Amino acid sequence: MAPKRAPETNPQTTLRAGLPDRYLTPEDLIEMFSLPSIETLYTWRKTRVGPPAIRIGKYLRYDPAAVRTWVMNNTETAA
Repeated sequence: MAPKRAPETNPQTTLRAGLPDRYLTPEDLIEMFSLPSIETLYTWRKTRVGPPAIRIGKYLRYDPAAVRTWVMNNTETAA
């Protein structure tokens, strides 16, 4: 029996595989980027470091296209 492989945690690979056709929740981003806690995501938002978010009622949501753009703009490429 083959050993289990760890799930892919590279955000670019996740984005290439396709994002859902819905706004992403903070929990989605925590899983996608393997963040240690939701506080990290809130700190990113407060300091304008992370992907842009929108507020829908009392909920924080992320547009998949904006997340994709943010990843592409903040990824270093090997020279």
